[in-house]
Amino acid sequence: MSFVVVARYVTAYRDRVLELLEPMVDASRREPGCLRYTVHTGTEDGVVVIVEEYESEEDFAGHCASEHFQRIVLGEVVPLLSERQVTTCVPAGSER
Repeated sequence: MSFVVVARYVTAYRDRVLELLEPMVDASRREPGCLRYTVHTGTEDGVVVIVEEYESEEDFAGHCASEHFQRIVLGEVVPLLSERQVTTCVPAGSER
């Protein structure tokens, strides 16, 4: 079973947020259980969307505990956001 996370950020500092997220891509993709980590710009101004897929929810928890997540996302990106929505998903019909 995979565990998917979709994070939607709204910010007046989109270019800066995208710049800050660049090192997150490589670092996150090297984490155990990471199957996908992609950053997208929204079709709406000021929107950034991150789509992540992990082998398990535990792998995602490890990602959230990582030094780069704590430092970059929580320490630098989140203060620039006016809105942050994180949705976690599992395949339809699977047991969590």
